Amino acid sequence: MFLRLGKPGYRVWMMIWISAFFIFWEGIAWVLHLFMSPQQAASRLPYLHQVLEAFIRYSGTLAEQGAVTFGNAALGFAGGALLGLLLALLMSAAGWLERTLSPYVVSSQMIPVIGLAPIVYGIIHNAAWARILMAAYVTFFPIIIHTLKGLKSASREHLELMLASGASRTAHYTKCLIPSALPGLFSGLKIAAPLAVTSSIVVELMGAPDGLGVLMVSSLYYGHAQVGMFWATIMLSMGIGMISYLFISLIERWLTPWQPEFRSTGGGSA
Repeated sequence: MFLRLGKPGYRVWMMIWISAFFIFWEGIAWVLHLFMSPQQAASRLPYLHQVLEAFIRYSGTLAEQGAVTFGNAALGFAGGALLGLLLALLMSAAGWLERTLSPYVVSSQMIPVIGLAPIVYGIIHNAAWARILMAAYVTFFPIIIHTLKGLKSASREHLELMLASGASRTAHYTKCLIPSALPGLFSGLKIAAPLAVTSSIVVELMGAPDGLGVLMVSSLYYGHAQVGMFWATIMLSMGIGMISYLFISLIERWLTPWQPEFRSTGGGSA
């Protein structure tokens, strides 16, 4: 659904959605301004056009700080994805390893990011590495779960055929297991990408020297005078997460054209 950008009908629906979002935001802000003072209403929800004006006015600062947040999140996301993929492959190859690691993998996610971030930042005293580690932390779990499920969903008939033909262990993975796991892997990647950005921002809220989280805190400090900047930072954070999701979706469409949702629209030829 997110990939049919070239379809006229999809473009129409996108315009309708954007227009409805703009009208809804402006309507809520207008209602708040009716019952509150301008300062109180603006501090809760400013008009969307004011946010867009702040976005343009501070575009240089937002781009610079957004690049810092996105860069650290991307590094952590890549590291967490590689770790999750490696563990999923090892756990699928050895049942005893899956039984041993599964409780630790699940229990590691019981610690909330908002509680773990200040601990990690306080231990290593390096904002960049703290953001990378937290992004990797929220990434590896969905990758393991979805990839492992995909590896186990491989066709039994295909595996038996490869076994009967004397295929090597490597061939089992490259020709059957990994292709079967790709849809699950991309599901995990699409879940983890926005979370990696969010976790990096959480670390920045704990006192990092730069990043979107720092802009959020400084904007709140100045109250309604910088409320446009605050909401512009939030919108940029949302945009980074959405772009990451769409980019992974495009790669998924390219690498897994056999999936039903892609076959119905022409697979990878569109």
